[in-house]
Amino acid sequence: MEMEGNSLPSSSCPDGRKRRVCYYYDPGIANVDYGAQHVMVPRRVAMTHGLVTSYKLLPDMELLRTRPATEDELAGILTDDYRRLLRDLTPGTYRADTARRHHIGALSGDERNDNPVIDGLWDYCARYAGGSLAAARALGSGKSDIAINWSGGMHHACSGEASGFCYVNDIVLAIRELLATFPRVLYVDIDVHHGDGVEKYFAADGRVMTVSFHQYGRGGKGGDTFFFPGTGSAGDVGEGAGKFRTLNVPMKAGMDDAGYRELFVPIMREVMGVFRPDAIVLQCGADSLSGDKLGEFNLSVRGHAECVTYLRSFNVPLLLLGGGGYTINHVASCWCYETAVAIGKEKEIPDDIPHHGYEHYYKDQGYKLHYGVTKVGRNAASTKEHMDNIRNEALKNVQNLHELLKHGVAPSVQFKDIDDQELYKQRPQTSGPKKKRGRDGDGEDPMDRLHRLCGEADVSNFFARVGEENIRGTASSPALLLPNECRSAAFVNLSECQ
Repeated sequence: MEMEGNSLPSSSCPDGRKRRVCYYYDPGIANVDYGAQHVMVPRRVAMTHGLVTSYKLLPDMELLRTRPATEDELAGILTDDYRRLLRDLTPGTYRADTARRHHIGALSGDERNDNPVIDGLWDYCARYAGGSLAAARALGSGKSDIAINWSGGMHHACSGEASGFCYVNDIVLAIRELLATFPRVLYVDIDVHHGDGVEKYFAADGRVMTVSFHQYGRGGKGGDTFFFPGTGSAGDVGEGAGKFRTLNVPMKAGMDDAGYRELFVPIMREVMGVFRPDAIVLQCGADSLSGDKLGEFNLSVRGHAECVTYLRSFNVPLLLLGGGGYTINHVASCWCYETAVAIGKEKEIPDDIPHHGYEHYYKDQGYKLHYGVTKVGRNAASTKEHMDNIRNEALKNVQNLHELLKHGVAPSVQFKDIDDQELYKQRPQTSGPKKKRGRDGDGEDPMDRLHRLCGEADVSNFFARVGEENIRGTASSPALLLPNECRSAAFVNLSECQ
């Protein structure tokens, strides 16, 4: 698809570069009904699309027209039992014992159940997952810089069970697809709830870093119980190959724009400098907005969108997904504005909501895109000391990742610090051939060739094994420690790497 020049440079981003944006919308998703009393209302996506259309943002994007995800594609992230249940389950075939083993409970319309049995459940899941999969492929193809699927972002679902209104974790599906093209993928979650399903799936995967900013602790609307899902403490840092690639930023209720910014910008600046992702997935759950029916944060639409603006500025392929959000007029306002941010038109769209089919939903906010924030103030626990502790704990964990990565590559290669301002302006360019010539005379630096042909994980393992054998005094030819397909790349004078 031809996309040259179909978006504008964002005046709020200093790089001044255009972005090629693609956008997914499936009207079939809007007709899904969780039940009359359920807080999850998929029609919020149709409302978002109505605003996007009325603000005339569609011509600035390439529309993604795609099929639903296939059963084979979903089989990669679901257990066999759960996949078959989702595929075959209807209100008419509901069996309590079988469904509840997978955390799918009562029939549609029962407000006491988070994950009801709904009509067209499999089709619904396949449609929103198919949108995220297609968006990831658009980024992988290089034809888009930013891809949007506001119907996605179902971050609580696990491979064998539903959770928190989420049945299939389309984020995991999209990240797996991105990994086919991009060596490192960063996942950032600004939903008010912890992104537990995504974190759990990639906790031991060194190619993916997950960062979640969320409400954590007891009290608030939930009384004396832990805020859902009760996970995501700062001490959860990943495991195995993924150690320190899990980063949680737990916050108290009442977090406002200024407080959020104090945490998000310095933490994400360090994450970008240390992990250096090749692609970013941002889950834009809108339940962190002020006035949400479930969330207890106090963010404005602009404050929420600052996260999109900041990550957009790095010029790394960016996938924007929806997520939570239960005051649906606020959700639609937010995601419409963030669509404008992605394109670069956020300063051009008026605050007055145009006439369209859903304008009556915005009466309580004065028919304004940027509705008034409830002045509830920050929780008493969110003192300067408390904020400093949250930020410092997160930065310490990023520093731990820095040290781990520094010692996971060739001992003679020093980790290069990144200039913050330069990193903010544009994505670091991939280094080209060096003037220093390798043994085969092709002009490519030996270390670059090892990374290109073998991959980061294999090269790191290679040097670790060389070091172990040197310590034992049993070192053999270094090239023999590499996988067979990589050995030809290793026949270089390794002293050139020192």
